[in-house]
Amino acid sequence: MFATLDRYLLREILYTLLAVTGVLLFILLSNQFARVLGEAAAGRLPRDAVLQLMGLTSLQYLTILVPVSLFLAAMLAFGRLYKDSEMSAIMACGVGPARLYRPLMAVAILAIAALSWLSLDLAPWSAETAHILRKNAQRDAELGSLEAGRFRSAAGGSTVFYAESVTDDGMMANVFIQRQSGDEVQVAVAERGQLVKDRSQPYFVLRNGRRYEGVPGSSAFRIIEFREHGIPIELAPPDLVSDDAELLPTMALLGSSRLADQAELQWRLSVPISALMLALLALPLSRTSPRQGRYGKLAVAVLVYIVYANLLGAARVWLERGLLPPALGLWWVHGLVLAAVLLMLLQNNRWRFSVVPARVAGKSVSIR
Repeated sequence: MFATLDRYLLREILYTLLAVTGVLLFILLSNQFARVLGEAAAGRLPRDAVLQLMGLTSLQYLTILVPVSLFLAAMLAFGRLYKDSEMSAIMACGVGPARLYRPLMAVAILAIAALSWLSLDLAPWSAETAHILRKNAQRDAELGSLEAGRFRSAAGGSTVFYAESVTDDGMMANVFIQRQSGDEVQVAVAERGQLVKDRSQPYFVLRNGRRYEGVPGSSAFRIIEFREHGIPIELAPPDLVSDDAELLPTMALLGSSRLADQAELQWRLSVPISALMLALLALPLSRTSPRQGRYGKLAVAVLVYIVYANLLGAARVWLERGLLPPALGLWWVHGLVLAAVLLMLLQNNRWRFSVVPARVAGKSVSIR
């Protein structure tokens, strides 16, 4: 069972973690939402896929946000204790780093478990699903938005269509469509028409027109008059095959000899590891004087995280390029952070006792 001090620190860290994660996620998703809406407005993305894509993106963002949010939450929680001189009182009671780490590690273990699931399973799945969604959107975007007086092409240029005018509801006037299948060319002209964007098979519905079929240079042409005629549009299947390691499931990366796959695997494992390292670093780094205030070390914390993240990114690139052996990979960066934590704890031996009254030869002395 957690003692009063543990529950107090646990509540401070957990509430701050949720608040920081929520704020950072809202900021990132707001920027992403603007970009996705721009793509939907330009016709490069279906409108009904916007929310789905935002949900998939949020899963990938969480793997980045949770470690830094945990770090900042611990820094703010401990910084408040230093600001209000509560930490001095706590340590005067004989509470050392091991006891202070207990509530922090309770939150960190939950975060690490969630991050392991996110990084190793959900994030790769969301990246692959978003990739498929965008590829299908790019294929559907070949039809584009109908614009009056402008030739548009689809199916890799094998279908060309034109409309003299287009109403707001998509009705076209004086429509021209040309399709090529092998040597044969099909040309259709109609007074009116409409594009039906069916998911499985988009097609044009033409009314009051003619259709010409034949091989250019040959006199054997067929002319067909119609009142209503449907012309399907053959869209090329989307190229969903990708060797991007970020899209592969974690099980596919295990045992792979490709450097890009090994770098991606170590990167995914580094997400929960970095959360642990940052949680360990937060306690010694948050030490400050009451005059510095709760946010005295916040700028230092942000700088430390930036250096840590950049070193991980650089190590990943070096591993992909073969400049680092896989055995060293990204692990040396975590080793540096762990060494820094141990060094800071050793240098701050005063944390074990702040001012503990003791009786020596009948006199009260302070042991630090």
